[in-house]
Amino acid sequence: MAKKESQNTLLAHSEAKIKLFGQYIQKYLNIIVNDGYTEQIHLYDLFCGPGVYDNNGEGSPIIALRKLKLTYYQFVKDRADGSPKINCNFNDSDPELISRLKENIIEKKLHYNSYGQLNLTSEDYIDIVDRLSVQFKALKKEKAFVFIDPYGYKEVRASHIFDLLNCNKKSEVLLWLPIQFMYRFSENGTPDVLKSFNEQLGIEKENTAIKNVWEYIFELKNGFQTFLGQDYFVDNFTLRKEENTVFCLFFFSSHIRGYEKMLETKWELDTEAGRGWKYNGQIKDLFSGQETNRLEELLLPYLKGEGRTNGMLFEFTLRQGFLPKHLNQILKELQKNEKIELQRKDGSKPRKGAFYINYDAYKSEYDKLSIKLK
Repeated sequence: MAKKESQNTLLAHSEAKIKLFGQYIQKYLNIIVNDGYTEQIHLYDLFCGPGVYDNNGEGSPIIALRKLKLTYYQFVKDRADGSPKINCNFNDSDPELISRLKENIIEKKLHYNSYGQLNLTSEDYIDIVDRLSVQFKALKKEKAFVFIDPYGYKEVRASHIFDLLNCNKKSEVLLWLPIQFMYRFSENGTPDVLKSFNEQLGIEKENTAIKNVWEYIFELKNGFQTFLGQDYFVDNFTLRKEENTVFCLFFFSSHIRGYEKMLETKWELDTEAGRGWKYNGQIKDLFSGQETNRLEELLLPYLKGEGRTNGMLFEFTLRQGFLPKHLNQILKELQKNEKIELQRKDGSKPRKGAFYINYDAYKSEYDKLSIKLK
């Protein structure tokens, strides 16, 4: 059977996807190896491909190994115990692609046993997901990151994401979906496999309110969030080759710190609105008007009535896809115009411009400050 072009060639939109993947993996590894707790990190790429493509483009397993190598020599190499170990698990159902990946890793000298284990497998995706869902629940001083980049979408279910995350904040998942193929709300009907996917997320074929692919992405994000529940965090990053060719990365985390780091990576790639990449290489806001004023539109109703604590505002901001620095800009302007009231838990006078909207305060001083509209 002839392979798809994406299995032999690293296409432009895939290159952007890999860039985002690589930047996040670097952040992820740097944080986890320095948390003073984790003894092992497990990286999984379930549709890894050959690593190097016919056009010499480098895929996710090669990029992951390059980032691992940087982290190891910067933070781990000189530690007496050599921890944490970073174990890489690369899988593709096509044994030929795995064989090519092995050759590429050896040729580029990207892995040594001192880093951790390297496992190359050719298994069925469903079998791996079922096994990992059990294994992850037994993780102790370990963390797991799973990258799911399928050749289509028929294998993926929302329940797989939930099963991989449901392990006491030990795992995160990055999922790549070919949105333009999935968006088929047409008079010809929806394929059974897509119908099943949509129904699990509460998206009905007959939902005529969905007018375009962007609204479909929005519905998918909300569907994932509803399906997973508020103990988990969901966000997305769009990649558009042309108007009707759209792909999307969905990020899932059970830990707010990891979620914040993914958002930081998005905003580094797209400083205007942290939303997506366009084929011509120029970062562009794909959702018109979604700049930081959009956060203010969401914030003002949230601040009405009873006060919101600094911890509540930190989580609220991240769930809207924005960063603490964006919220601080808005709060400073509202404070300057005397539109908000601040009250410290200990009764002392709040310092101007100090809102404690950050992860450290969220973790240790969740209700240090209360803010509400006047």
